[in-house]
Amino acid sequence: MDAVRLRRVNRWLAQGLSGKLADLYVGSRETSARGAYRSSSRQAFLNRLTGDIRRPGFAMVIAETDHLVGCAFGCPVSRNGFWWLGFDGALPRSIEQLTASGGVFAITSILVQPHPQDQDIARRVQERLLSDHQASLGATLVDQNDHPTLASLHSWGWLNVGAVRRPAGPTMFRALVLPLGERTTARLEGLAHDTWTRWPG
Repeated sequence: MDAVRLRRVNRWLAQGLSGKLADLYVGSRETSARGAYRSSSRQAFLNRLTGDIRRPGFAMVIAETDHLVGCAFGCPVSRNGFWWLGFDGALPRSIEQLTASGGVFAITSILVQPHPQDQDIARRVQERLLSDHQASLGATLVDQNDHPTLASLHSWGWLNVGAVRRPAGPTMFRALVLPLGERTTARLEGLAHDTWTRWPG
């Protein structure tokens, strides 16, 4: 693969890239899926992307060579903690405090074109997105049945902090966080010891 360049794009540029982003989304999913499924899943992604672009603070980082090979996007978590709606049980105090301070950034999607370097590209775009926002903590939700994604995030230092069920659908998500910087890592140190032992197999 040619040298991969990372570039931050604003909401208007992201809107203009929506067709290519949808192609990237479909390509990053099962290639053996039936055409009808790919079509409906592509439209569902476009609908979610449109909603995300409208959120306050939306930001995106793309990876490209001579074409688009990956991206990560999301938005800051509001201080009122609404992003954690549906969290099962009590949200850890340290995460509550970081949310109230405005230091949490939620990554809503990471997409990468299938390639031997895809794991490295995915890690780089998420790190750039979070560092650009000087976030103390990254946050994301992953379908609890998506074991490959969960395993990848775990290998990059993300911690499972519990389950979330959104009112709009039946899917149960795992809430993951990525501490950034020594102080935040120290505050969340207690979560790291048993966090992955609680997961269903």
